[in-house]
Amino acid sequence: MDTSIYILGFVIFLALAFDFINGFHDTANAIATSVSTRALKPRTAIMLAASMNFIGALMFEGVAKKIGGSIADPATLDNGIDILIATLIAAIIWNLLTWWLGIPSSSSHALIGALAGAVYVGAGSENVKWHGFIEIVEGLIFSPLIAFVIGYIVMMILKWIFAKHSPHTVNKGFRSMQVITAALQSFTHGTNDAQKAMGIITFALVTSGRLDTMHVPLWVKIAAATSMALGTSIGGWKIIKTMGTKIFKIEPINGFAADISAASVIFTATLLHLPVSTTHAITSSILGVGSAKRFSAVKWGVAGRIVVTWFITIPISALLAGVIFKLFF
Repeated sequence: MDTSIYILGFVIFLALAFDFINGFHDTANAIATSVSTRALKPRTAIMLAASMNFIGALMFEGVAKKIGGSIADPATLDNGIDILIATLIAAIIWNLLTWWLGIPSSSSHALIGALAGAVYVGAGSENVKWHGFIEIVEGLIFSPLIAFVIGYIVMMILKWIFAKHSPHTVNKGFRSMQVITAALQSFTHGTNDAQKAMGIITFALVTSGRLDTMHVPLWVKIAAATSMALGTSIGGWKIIKTMGTKIFKIEPINGFAADISAASVIFTATLLHLPVSTTHAITSSILGVGSAKRFSAVKWGVAGRIVVTWFITIPISALLAGVIFKLFF
């Protein structure tokens, strides 16, 4: 399929716009705990997150290949570009809506759901790689459960180790450590989330006949990394407030435990080439840490609202992408 360079350029623009929005939408994942405990000033935290997001985004491409080839084969779709346009518009709409409402929903869920919905409507169910789709969804479902358990265990271990120390001394030490964990969390976010836009752009290049394989060109990596870093530098204050203050009162030791737990889950997924939701990982680790601190300390009503959004994101994004494809193509 020989696609007009202008249409292809529009798809790349939409993918980078999604990446930019993903950056400010998910900034809270990396810095909410460090900002809420005053380990870092907001502007410093955002610039740290932007820098580490950029570095992480350049270093891997396994997740990009997974996103670009596991839900559909771009080489077999005659209308692959149209499908991608519907996918990206749907994912962007959902991301902006949940950002406006201050709900830490998953950009990953939105993109995966939208792509599956657009392929289903635009090319038929036989062109959806259901095995690959289910494998990705399984990773998205199990990663927050694992993050919750790890967060709980890490916090229990820290409570046992520092049980005889004064809270003031412990929190002073962990406030400094949070600078490191915020950087690590931002780096792992870049290694996983930025690759999703890379995968979409590479999908577009293959389906338009400008690439033969799902190999991510260097310029795509740089463009996606830059776009996410710029988005991160804007910040997502509504979501930062939800993540950092509304789930439970986070102290430096809690923030350290949550960040290190989430980062370990995300980076492991990156090494396994699995796209996961950084939003789900950090939120679940915060819930796990809060439960270990004191189960009643967690504001489960807020947590429930977040979890509901997790469950509805994929079907709503899929439906939205399908409707957009029907209306415009």
